[in-house]
Amino acid sequence: MNWTSFTDRLPGADIQAPWWEWLSLGGVLHLVFFLLVLMHCLRRRREAPATLLWIFVAWAFPFIGPLVYLAFGIDRVPQKVFSKYRKDQALWKELKARNAETLPLAYWRAVHEAVADIPRGAPGHRFNRAVDSMLSHHPLLDGNRIAPLVNGDETYPEMIKAIRSAGHHIHLQSFIIGSDATGRMFMDLLAEKAREGVTVRLLYDRFGCTKAILSGFFRKYRRIPNFHMAGWTLANPLRRQFQVNLRNHRKCLIVDGRLAFTGGINLSDDNITSAERPAIRDYHFEVAGPIVQELQYTFLRDWYFITDEDPDHFLQEVYFPQLPSIGTARVRQVDSGPSHVSEVLTDVYFAAIVSARNDLLIVTPYFIPNRDLVRALRAAALRGVNVRLIVPQKNNHFYAGLAGRALYEELLEAGVRIFERKPPFLHAKALIVDDSAALVGTANFDVRSFRLNYESTLAVFDTDFCNRLKPIILCDLAESGEIMLSEWAKRPARRKMLENLAFLMMPAL
Repeated sequence: MNWTSFTDRLPGADIQAPWWEWLSLGGVLHLVFFLLVLMHCLRRRREAPATLLWIFVAWAFPFIGPLVYLAFGIDRVPQKVFSKYRKDQALWKELKARNAETLPLAYWRAVHEAVADIPRGAPGHRFNRAVDSMLSHHPLLDGNRIAPLVNGDETYPEMIKAIRSAGHHIHLQSFIIGSDATGRMFMDLLAEKAREGVTVRLLYDRFGCTKAILSGFFRKYRRIPNFHMAGWTLANPLRRQFQVNLRNHRKCLIVDGRLAFTGGINLSDDNITSAERPAIRDYHFEVAGPIVQELQYTFLRDWYFITDEDPDHFLQEVYFPQLPSIGTARVRQVDSGPSHVSEVLTDVYFAAIVSARNDLLIVTPYFIPNRDLVRALRAAALRGVNVRLIVPQKNNHFYAGLAGRALYEELLEAGVRIFERKPPFLHAKALIVDDSAALVGTANFDVRSFRLNYESTLAVFDTDFCNRLKPIILCDLAESGEIMLSEWAKRPARRKMLENLAFLMMPAL
């Protein structure tokens, strides 16, 4: 039987055309785009749920699915398209090529002469030994001072004081700058310092600052002498870049290469207490000592990638001054983001968890870890570690909260204690291991921070710092309700389905 006679026998069929004429141009294009997505998904090994999700999206949503995959599904891009790693290497070569009597001498004196010995105590020793081979280019540095700050109410006055004291340069990087009173306050102050002759470089993420960009917020500051601004984006069709999903989540202020601030706090009204509402609950950190040089170099590396500014302008000793020992904290910089290094931040967090012997305290706004980290948390609790996880009761992204709750039951069964903090929204990020080592900075405990975002984390080995940070976290614990396994298991089946659906979408969150 041929295909033509087959179609004649179909009920109500009056079409005599051969079967291939049934295919429309749209159907052919849908099939072609689906096959392209399929081949790209299979080019490298990735987690099965992510692969199956994107294959389903590409097939179920003609044309729209492949476009969504192009924008959000590609978390690793070939170096011929994505040049961040190559630009980082180029700047590193420029740094090493400087005349030995100028920058390198100052930089290496300030940083590598501050290289610390192995951290005291078994937990810190185990943790640092594990990450040492991963981060050999970021040595453990001694002689630092790091102080925790809570909310914008504490952080902004210290940042403003530092900006006002600047004599040579100010480097500011933020994921969000609000087009509100707080954003204007910082921008006006930066403009004032630029008019005084201080070099100001501002780097903001164009996705995080979408509202400010659409409102024209930055426009009036663009022609101020000494005030240089750039927006981070990897979505530029003219340069064959479609990575809307790759964002720069770093938040850092460096003043005169001597003082720095980093952590979770963006620049917006939401971070300060007002008569109408409390501030978002968040942590930031004031940093002094040799580790500031590492934060400085991270900023300049991002700046060079986006702007192509001549390295001669900023690879100078005045940007990397000699920094004396100023405290007892031993700190290691952990830079992460899509690159040739596969999920280094996941490895660092895994090392921290498995090094714990007595106590593990974690606070994060978004809890969507991969399976390896879930197993590490379960294993820690099963071997007797007091694992406590603090997350917000009400998440600003409801789907992220649902996805995290899909993991509660298996963690609770292993003995992990989970606490949900009452509003205001908890945006803080911190991890403390056995009261002796901590991870703080910009990264959340989720797949976006581990795989997609550019993040800066500080691994701090200092009991005094942990003893200052822990009471702050315990205050959040006191404002939280503990999730009990017996009650959690009774939640309605409808909620379980929504949680599992959100978790299934985890690769796209």
